[in-house]
Amino acid sequence: MSSTGNDGGGERRAGPAGSAAARARLRRAARPAAARPTAPQPSAGRRRGTVAAPDAERPAEPAPTLALPEPGDRSGLRSRPGRPFPGGPGDAPSGPGAPSEGSLLDMLKVAIAILDTAGRVVLWSPAAEELLGWPNELLVGRRIEELIPDQEQVARIRAAIQDTLRHGRWAGYAELRDREGSPVAVEARISLLVDGDGTPFLQVNLAESDAVRAVERDLAVRDALFEQSPLGIAILDTDLRYTAVNQTLAEMNGVALEDHVGRTTGETLPERAADEITSIQRQVLATGEPVIDVTLASPVTTRAGYRSISYSRMTDRSGRVLGISGTVMDVTERYRAVAKVEHARRRLSLLNEFGSRVGDLLDASRIAQELASSVVPRLTDHSAVILLQAVAHGDDLPRHGHDRRTSLLQLGTASVQDGPEVDVMLRRGARITFAEDSACGRVLRTGVPELLSGADQLDDVTYPGDPKMQAARDLGVHSMLVVPLRARGIVIGLLQVSRAGYREGFDRDDLAFTVELADRAGSSLDNARLYARERTAALTLQRTLLPQQVPQPTGVEVAYRYVPGSSGTEVGGDWFDVIPLPGDRTALVVGDVMGHGLRAAATMGRLRTAVRVLAALDLPPDVLLRHVHELADDLAQGPDEALLATCVYAVFDPATARLTVAKAGHIPPVLVVPGGQETEEPTRTGGPLPGGAGRILDLPSGAPLGVGGVPFESVELKIPEGSLLALCTDGLVESRDKDLDVGLGRLVTVLQQPHASIQAACEAVLDTMEQGREPDDVALLLARLGHGQAGTPTAGWTLPAEPTAVSRARRLVRATLAEWGVEALTDTSELLVSELVTNAVRYASAPIGVRLTLGETLLVEISDPLPDPPRERHAAEADEGGRGLELVRRLALRWGARAEGIGKVVWFEQALPGSERA
Repeated sequence: MSSTGNDGGGERRAGPAGSAAARARLRRAARPAAARPTAPQPSAGRRRGTVAAPDAERPAEPAPTLALPEPGDRSGLRSRPGRPFPGGPGDAPSGPGAPSEGSLLDMLKVAIAILDTAGRVVLWSPAAEELLGWPNELLVGRRIEELIPDQEQVARIRAAIQDTLRHGRWAGYAELRDREGSPVAVEARISLLVDGDGTPFLQVNLAESDAVRAVERDLAVRDALFEQSPLGIAILDTDLRYTAVNQTLAEMNGVALEDHVGRTTGETLPERAADEITSIQRQVLATGEPVIDVTLASPVTTRAGYRSISYSRMTDRSGRVLGISGTVMDVTERYRAVAKVEHARRRLSLLNEFGSRVGDLLDASRIAQELASSVVPRLTDHSAVILLQAVAHGDDLPRHGHDRRTSLLQLGTASVQDGPEVDVMLRRGARITFAEDSACGRVLRTGVPELLSGADQLDDVTYPGDPKMQAARDLGVHSMLVVPLRARGIVIGLLQVSRAGYREGFDRDDLAFTVELADRAGSSLDNARLYARERTAALTLQRTLLPQQVPQPTGVEVAYRYVPGSSGTEVGGDWFDVIPLPGDRTALVVGDVMGHGLRAAATMGRLRTAVRVLAALDLPPDVLLRHVHELADDLAQGPDEALLATCVYAVFDPATARLTVAKAGHIPPVLVVPGGQETEEPTRTGGPLPGGAGRILDLPSGAPLGVGGVPFESVELKIPEGSLLALCTDGLVESRDKDLDVGLGRLVTVLQQPHASIQAACEAVLDTMEQGREPDDVALLLARLGHGQAGTPTAGWTLPAEPTAVSRARRLVRATLAEWGVEALTDTSELLVSELVTNAVRYASAPIGVRLTLGETLLVEISDPLPDPPRERHAAEADEGGRGLELVRRLALRWGARAEGIGKVVWFEQALPGSERA
């Protein structure tokens, strides 16, 4: 061979044993289909497997040493560093029938080479290229000997070839050199092949020794584990049919090894046991989640006991599901040894669990349901808790004995199954009746529990023909316990538990345990009864102190919510109020008395009454708060406890669209202006809230009522049409771990959003309350502020403080009432306006205001800058004056005076002709 020879263009040596045509046929047969050039189909007489000579031309590279030890000799072999498994994006074959990635062939690669009888390479497979690094183009047509300078190794190769030619095959271990000169330990197999022309060839199969030994080792481990394991082992395919079982499992099942293979568990084991095991097998196969150490009763009746089964899904290296494997272990002795201890532990655990579940419950219905649920299914299949109506409603316990007229309610039910029969037997809230000589009647009357078994005894539970007992028979109930629930020596209810189907009936141990559980439940139920009675009294007091009816004044749409903050009797002192004031004005109040309990609620009632009384005097907000503060000692909860309360008081006048607000240490109000700007469109009551720009009103904080030291101040605001005012208590916006500003910001964010109505806005605000907030009452008052009813006639004038103002005021009033079509009110209105304007002219030195508003009544307001309110006095018969206010009192429907700015307003109302007030 020349040093410049190659497989494409160099001179090739032809041996007597093989021709170039034969080598070409073999190469073409071995070349992958994707790499073959498109060519016409061969004729029928042409044989397949011929390959053309390679086209690529590549210079030969130096040959490494190839060492072939004697057949069967493993000495001197060195391990080759592991190669990565194929499976990258470019390695996977595609198309129908392509082998899956990660199979055994990917791990145990077999390289194939074809030699002629002279040792020349006719075919060099891609696996051989990957194993040794020599490309096909470099080796085909050249003798293997040319790549091995060691003559001793050459002789051994020739001997192996001759041995194959004589005997047809040769096997042994070898150490080859790859293209980089590194040793590769392989297991070799050489076989003699003859093509259709009678030409002999040698097929060489090579596999890495480490991979072969690993497979052999795994198979040996599998055989040892499978055949010698004390555990029963089974392998099932994707159809859940046995493909292999060991002798241990065959003996456990009492079925021969050969009778397992090809059959399912349902075809091998008894039906009832097989159904449960098959269900587990399907679950593991479908989900891939292993099931470990599940204890089941032995499916073989001749070997009664218990088994622990475990199943896991098997997949190949590509993730394809092959089936499931399972192990079975006989745990009969272990199960029976642990069963007794576990039974006692479960009973104690059930008692402790029930105590923890009802320890902080103070609701009889919830306790009854917890009791019923706690015993199913651990103690029973069906349970019902039946209570006296007095216990459920928090009434006093009856002083007389129980009879068939005793009102009982079934408040707790639980069952292991659903269905119409269960609904009949265990309908929650159903009234229970019974015969006096029935089991229920006897237990209620005597307090002695009863254990009932058999159809005759079960028919005696309530009364003959009871549909509930017929439903129990349909459910297969065969054993029942009727146990009394006692408190203070009085039977307050019954606990009924029953077992059905194949479950064992109750015994005396079960009865004793159920009595202990019922006694604990009886104490909790009695505490709940006492609590319900006290809470009902507290809530009744609190609700009677809150507004029973909230008015909807002119120009204001009001919505409110009150949420008690605690489930106990500790009611709070939060309150709200909406107070109509003269002149279609409205006072909005929200307050909070510090503390909880009945005393706080009572103080709240006195404080609310004081605010309403002072509001009737039409005092400015800051003056009203000052007067309430001065009453703090009388309003306190007791002589040793000072009053401490917060309050916000706001007055809205729809005629002037002005809001006057003052607060005493309270949460500031929130104001939302629709669209962020004022609109003149009248507000539609009950309509949607459009949302808008919200802000927290910046008001002087003031000191809480009862503290003092800080003066109260009022702030007056011009309110755009349709604005939303929100007043609330701190329970709505405070939480344990967040600042007050966070809660107020959340309130502003909610109110800025559009809502379907003002009521919907209330619900949206309550939905934002922090779950971890302190248990405190919540009072929320929302008011949509408008400018009165659309089209309400209003007229006003400013007159100088001169004597001529009196006659001018009469003329203006007369003309205005004639224009409005209420001339019938002219004479009285002129007289009263004349008297009030005369008083203002006499004592005032600044302009006098006159305003008329025609609504449900005729409202007349006379304003002047003097702050002192008018005082009515009784004039003697000889007195020439002093009768003005007396005339107003006698002729007007209502009258009064209020402070406004630095002055005052004296007003009176007249009923319209034809109205109910007239």
